Amino acid sequence: MATQTDPQVYQGEEKIIVAIDLGTTHTAVSFAHAYPGTDVDVRMVTRWKGQPEAAGDSKIPTIVAYEQGEMIAAGAEAREFIGDDAYEVSRWFKLHLHPDSMKISDEPPTYDSDTNTSPAMEIPLLPSNVTLTQVYSDFMRYVFLGFRTFFQETTPNGVAIWGRLSSSIVIVLTIPNGWDTRQQGFLKKAALRAGMVQSEEDAELRLEFVTEGEASVHYVLGKVSHRTWLKKGTMFAVTDAGGSTVDSTLYVCKALEPKLELEEVCASECVQAGGVFVDRAIRTLLTEKLSESRFGDNESISDMVDKFERRTKRVFDGSQESLVIEFGGRRDNDRDYGILQGKITLTGSEVGTTFDQVINRSSDSCLKLLGGRRVKHLLLVGGFGESPYLRLRLKDEFGSKGTEVVTVEEPSKKAAAEGAVLWYTKQMVSGRFARFTIGTQIIVPFNPANAEHLKRRNHVVVLPR
Repeated sequence: MATQTDPQVYQGEEKIIVAIDLGTTHTAVSFAHAYPGTDVDVRMVTRWKGQPEAAGDSKIPTIVAYEQGEMIAAGAEAREFIGDDAYEVSRWFKLHLHPDSMKISDEPPTYDSDTNTSPAMEIPLLPSNVTLTQVYSDFMRYVFLGFRTFFQETTPNGVAIWGRLSSSIVIVLTIPNGWDTRQQGFLKKAALRAGMVQSEEDAELRLEFVTEGEASVHYVLGKVSHRTWLKKGTMFAVTDAGGSTVDSTLYVCKALEPKLELEEVCASECVQAGGVFVDRAIRTLLTEKLSESRFGDNESISDMVDKFERRTKRVFDGSQESLVIEFGGRRDNDRDYGILQGKITLTGSEVGTTFDQVINRSSDSCLKLLGGRRVKHLLLVGGFGESPYLRLRLKDEFGSKGTEVVTVEEPSKKAAAEGAVLWYTKQMVSGRFARFTIGTQIIVPFNPANAEHLKRRNHVVVLPR
């Protein structure tokens, strides 16, 4: 039985903690009603509008539908408007927020531009006359209201608790390892516009940010008994393979008692890779393959990509000689292009090529992180981390180096979302490695030709040789 001195017991003020992991393709929300002297019970929001067939699934699509610049639906409900020319659907909008340092240069993107262009890579356009701030705030408002409804309906005395604590709710937002204060400032602005906080001062008090990597390690250690494999000095990596980024962090265990304590070994890695780039690659492959077929139109290709993402991509493990994408009805046939009764058949090697670039970038990022060190475990989480082919390729790459690749996430959850609440309450990482350093030269050689140096010649110091 837990006691008041047990490090696992929450000792702070009574509060509601909510964590939002807004991903490129899917979003998840976790929360806890933290009460002094009790264990923190982290729950996932598993009921969303328009998603009754996925009861118990904590993930919702990160998409927003607009009509003439006004949001009309989000999440699963927004899927109904895809392909309808009367509406515009915003998806993958997180890519607009990635700093260019994750792509080409160190210059950040123009967050509120209506130009909807990116010179570095292909990004789906934003809806007409809609800024990125509006898309984020609209979706965040939808998510937060969905959380409120779920909390009130599934928590005993939930309406009263919400009324008592809603003004002090702690909101934790997960961000990729490669994001910085500029992206955090943008999200604060979006949260204020969404009504999640009441003012800039309120945002400073109640908004928290945690990297997806650090949230994930808290999820992993909350799910897996660390005493069976972790001891002081053990070095391990956590890789969160998501929709558009693969975030990797290397940790060393500094202590097990009185509580688990970890430190970062080196700067974390964040590479622009993930499931959406596999989807983009399959779209390119199908568009080229079916350019002369009557099923080469954009609507048919989009249906194929959607079915590929929902099933084919998730079962491909590299061993299949051929795979089928079901996209139409029994009357949809074009034998010359491998289409029979609404199904197109691709070879295993064709499907494999759509993964290659993403997996290579992910593997190279992990190799750079490990840096030749003796790392016993690489713990893989994230939506793309569920890919059997990614797991196989990483095991082939790192198994020979003595590193065990382990997948610990439950398919229906998002590790970063649940781990973010655990991060707020447990804080197991005590030391972080700075990604950048800022300093100035303090011993400057005297230059008699420099007018500024001549003005300060009375302060010249002669150092011993």
